[in-house]
Amino acid sequence: MAEAMPFASGAEAGAIMLNQILIPLLAAFLMVAVMGPFTIPMLLRLKIGNTEREELKSHQSKNGTPSMGGIMILLALTVVSIVYGRSYPRILPVLELTLGFGIIGFIDDFLKTAKKNSDGLIAWQKLLLEILVTGIFLYLLITFHPDFRALIIPFCSGMIDSGVWSYPLVFFVVLGTVNGVNFTDGLDGLASSVTAVVAAFFGFASLYLGLGLEPIAAAVIGALMGFLLYNLYPARVFMGDTGSLALGGFVAGIAYMLHMPIFIPIVGGIYLIEVLSVIIQVTYFKATHGKRIFRMAPIHHHFELGGWSETRVVGIFTIVTVILAMIAMLGLVGAA
Repeated sequence: MAEAMPFASGAEAGAIMLNQILIPLLAAFLMVAVMGPFTIPMLLRLKIGNTEREELKSHQSKNGTPSMGGIMILLALTVVSIVYGRSYPRILPVLELTLGFGIIGFIDDFLKTAKKNSDGLIAWQKLLLEILVTGIFLYLLITFHPDFRALIIPFCSGMIDSGVWSYPLVFFVVLGTVNGVNFTDGLDGLASSVTAVVAAFFGFASLYLGLGLEPIAAAVIGALMGFLLYNLYPARVFMGDTGSLALGGFVAGIAYMLHMPIFIPIVGGIYLIEVLSVIIQVTYFKATHGKRIFRMAPIHHHFELGGWSETRVVGIFTIVTVILAMIAMLGLVGAA
């Protein structure tokens, strides 16, 4: 395992905080905050609106709310990553995965909204594109970061070599994480709030391990803070698959560049629960010919239909993620 970087003090710590964290965070925040008043009216003019499920009666007022707002997040992350990429090259594979999945989400959103094609990309088309983007990421790992097979195990000292399983594991982790974040994006501010906490954890992990990924983690936090200005309840814009798939790519990418994909189920426990709720619901529904375990899946809708307000669901899910991030931090320190 890479040795944890000794914490700097005084002027050195201040320089690290300013250059690697505060500047990218503020830059991404300001870009998204400034883009909002221009992007949201443009999406309205283009009639790129959201369509809610009919079962969600309380969400029907959201029909027509601009979607594809994730393009603001994606643009901010791309600009910051390019600026910092030369000095912090480990950022670039994370950018490839983030941008690649963001483009897939953009195509899917465009077909579903602007072209009024409710299905968007056909399932096999979407899966093929996701495999392609993940394959490029794996190529970058093999070519430039061959030590990616070494994984940190929470609470255990040393690292393990995933060996021949490392290649299929990349696809499993990336595709699973991306779908988890995608399912989490269903309430105003939910995916943004949860992922901001996850990004903060990985930023801390990068600083702790000295691997130089703090700028992109900080940029994600800043971009999501800027997006939340328009996405908190009642949302004026949704991120769409453009944003949620991109954020899933970021989480999987930074986890791998930090040798920490095994930490995703811990800090990203909400993503895991959302995915499992869908799998369980669909499997049980088919096996029992129409019976359900949850009122609705993903599980955030189950709580909402049970009487919880949107803001309560978002608040509790975010608090749970903060607690999970603390547990993950203990796991990282315990692995040193």
